[in-house]
Amino acid sequence: MFGILTKIIGTKNDREIKRMWAVVEQVNSLESAVASLTDDQLRLKTDEFRKRIEPGESLDDILPEAFATVREASRRILNMRHFDVQLIGGLTLHEGKIAEMKTGEGKTLVATLPVYLNALDGHGVHVVTVNDYLAKRDAQWMGPIYHFFGLSVGVIQHESSFLYDPSYHSEDSRLRFLRPIERKEAYLADITYGTNNEFGFDYLRDNMRYHINDYVQREQNFAIVDEVDSILIDEARTPLIISGPSEESTDKYYIIDKIIPKLSKETDYTVDEKAKSVTLTEAGNIKVEKLLGAGNLYDPSNIELVHHVNQALRAHVLFQRDVDYIVKDNEVIIVDEFTGRLMPGRRWSDGLHQAVEAREGVKIASENQTLATITFQNYFRMYNKLAGMTGTADTEAEEFAKIYNLDVIVIPTNKPMTRKDNSDVVYKTVKGKFDAVINEIEDCHKRGQPVLVGTISIERSELLSTMLKKKKIPHSVLNAKYHEKEAEIVSQAGRSGTVTIATNMAGRGTDIVLGGSPEGIAKDMLRDKKDHTEEDLQKAFEKAKELCIQDRETVISAGGLHILGTERHEARRIDNQLRGRSGRQGDPGSSRFYLSLEDDLMRIFGSDKISGIMDKLGMDESQPIEHKWITKAIETSQKRVEAHNFDIRKHLLEYDDVNNKQRTEIYSFRREILSGDNHKEKAMEMMEDVLDEILALYCPDDKHPEEWDMKALGDALYGQFTIHPAIEAKKFEDLRTELLDAVSQAYEKKEQEIGSDMLRYLEKMILLQVLDSQWKDHLLSMDHLKEGVGLRGYGQRDPLVEYKKEAFEIFADLSNRVASEVVARLMKIQIQREESLEKKFAARPARMTYGRGGEDAKPQTVVKDRKVGRNDPCVCGSGKKYKKCCGVNA
Repeated sequence: MFGILTKIIGTKNDREIKRMWAVVEQVNSLESAVASLTDDQLRLKTDEFRKRIEPGESLDDILPEAFATVREASRRILNMRHFDVQLIGGLTLHEGKIAEMKTGEGKTLVATLPVYLNALDGHGVHVVTVNDYLAKRDAQWMGPIYHFFGLSVGVIQHESSFLYDPSYHSEDSRLRFLRPIERKEAYLADITYGTNNEFGFDYLRDNMRYHINDYVQREQNFAIVDEVDSILIDEARTPLIISGPSEESTDKYYIIDKIIPKLSKETDYTVDEKAKSVTLTEAGNIKVEKLLGAGNLYDPSNIELVHHVNQALRAHVLFQRDVDYIVKDNEVIIVDEFTGRLMPGRRWSDGLHQAVEAREGVKIASENQTLATITFQNYFRMYNKLAGMTGTADTEAEEFAKIYNLDVIVIPTNKPMTRKDNSDVVYKTVKGKFDAVINEIEDCHKRGQPVLVGTISIERSELLSTMLKKKKIPHSVLNAKYHEKEAEIVSQAGRSGTVTIATNMAGRGTDIVLGGSPEGIAKDMLRDKKDHTEEDLQKAFEKAKELCIQDRETVISAGGLHILGTERHEARRIDNQLRGRSGRQGDPGSSRFYLSLEDDLMRIFGSDKISGIMDKLGMDESQPIEHKWITKAIETSQKRVEAHNFDIRKHLLEYDDVNNKQRTEIYSFRREILSGDNHKEKAMEMMEDVLDEILALYCPDDKHPEEWDMKALGDALYGQFTIHPAIEAKKFEDLRTELLDAVSQAYEKKEQEIGSDMLRYLEKMILLQVLDSQWKDHLLSMDHLKEGVGLRGYGQRDPLVEYKKEAFEIFADLSNRVASEVVARLMKIQIQREESLEKKFAARPARMTYGRGGEDAKPQTVVKDRKVGRNDPCVCGSGKKYKKCCGVNA
């Protein structure tokens, strides 16, 4: 019945696209009128739109005209006119939805439509990319459009920030038209490009600052997230963390590491590859106890020991060298599981990285303590409006809707898709599979058909490279850090006979054009000519264009770009991303995945039946099975894994939502402190709260005065307020009033001794210092609570309910500790030298970690100690010079 209805009225996606076509027609009807405007008249449209917005006209009201204006400017400046389907993409983004657009459909250009429109109200637009290179490239590429309209464009990079300025000339060609500026200025621009990491870290850093004017970010208004599936799905389990070093010894990691090889699989521990977990058996527990001489392993005093034993087991059993990490220069470097790129400086959290370092026998870095943390899920949900674009989102539509309240709209392609997606080919062994892969690559190379080979790990990339070298087939391998060179290689992967091996998403964000990119070929032509002129470059470019046109015809006749996948990923989306590199803008192309029964996905999720069939038929490793049923069965397995991973992310978010409410309250209170200069009333409130706590403990109002513990009360009053009042009251209310007066008088006396201005300054600084210190300890307590609360399930209690309940109690205790410590410090403080105060309170931690960490243990980027020069960028990340920021009094 539902199938019949869908045929009649269409899917929800069809109905949304139909609705948007009406808006596209409005934009198209304005095209001739806008095209007749002079450049000056077109440029003045920005002022006109802003004047219309001021009295209350909505962005939706001016959308058709604004889109037509941007389209015309793009045609004149970049010689790129938005297609009608790109207008639909722009409308989707403006409405706060996700636009799924196939590779090569021009997502970067699409973004200019909603970015321009939403920048008009002056609240700022953030364009979020997956790496620094793309943030810089897109700002330089689309910057001329925004600059034409008088809109400012900022760029946030890892250790720098820029403003797009066509009048600025840099010696570094990679920074063309990018003028260095302070970070705050980049955020004050109408449009700001940057990575998800930088936006998130700047938010955390802002909430660790000691002066409100040092905040670099303004409100989270509107964000467009490029490659939204990578950022909001793949990286959702990995929180951003700023942390400092703990003082614990690293010897324990070496000690525990030595015993792990003495444990036997199944006898001493079991492995669940689906859940990616390792568990000690009862025999294993006894063996570990003997090897460590630790007594009962599950004694409360050994809880931390159990944790490190489990992490060491994970390091040995679940993590593989050259797959999950590599060892380079005596250092363990993580390999990103989604992109296959190296991630130098990133560290797994929770002691896992140290366990891997111990396993590899390299120097162990100290474990870090969290100072500030947030997940991407909760950071991006702070925006007033959020949108995203990617080539692959529909398979995760349910998660986008439930977690982020984002609908996915599949945008039609400008030209029909002609790529041929062949059925998977399954071999019995990995060797048989790779032999077949090499044969197919060799065949394509001889015919002049370019091939992009997708692998899931560096190890597999290097194996294929070695096999191709033996066959003397020239090729490029992309599997390391992302940089401009990688983008150049990817842009040339469509030239005839080219063979490119790339881990999952290396080079994502760069189009593969059949025949190659003339820009890259022109650069190659002039590579050996040092002093080439603009005229030389133009001549080389024209020649390169001719070569590309000729080469394109050769490639098209050979069948277009061929995608060759060497293994299925857990998520269909990642496989679709690889396939999507071929067949752009109606070009011909093809794809095929080669699998073996020894591949992880096949081995873990039911390859036994297929293996049995192959054995019965007497098939050897060189004979494949190819059938659409097998492809369907594999996709069913992938759906199961996707659902399982979604459940994990949803579960983590339920816990993090508790943390997020607490974080929001603390950061709000902190900002309130920074924004004001007189916190005497807040200090007096805290004194009253602390006094009430003391009275409730030693002189409860439900007890007779003779039962009050007056000695303990006197000791507590002195310890907290440094007062020795002569108590005469015999009733609780009188006692409370008498003591409150005594505390107030003591504080007034303190103010007379120190001076009102100085005490106001001290109130502010002490509030901030105590809040930061207690918040750091609170985060540690919450980590410990999360680690242990899962065991409550064995007692038939819901761990999440228990976590929420105890988290509330811990947070209430945090508030009490903050009040108690602030009051004690204010009442006991003694002034020595006025000039030393500013230095004392402006002090920052000497060493800090900016990184990523999570349950599956990802990142942390260590910033090593070094002497900071007065003209160097400030270590706090403000973008200012050290002498004008934290070093102002140094």
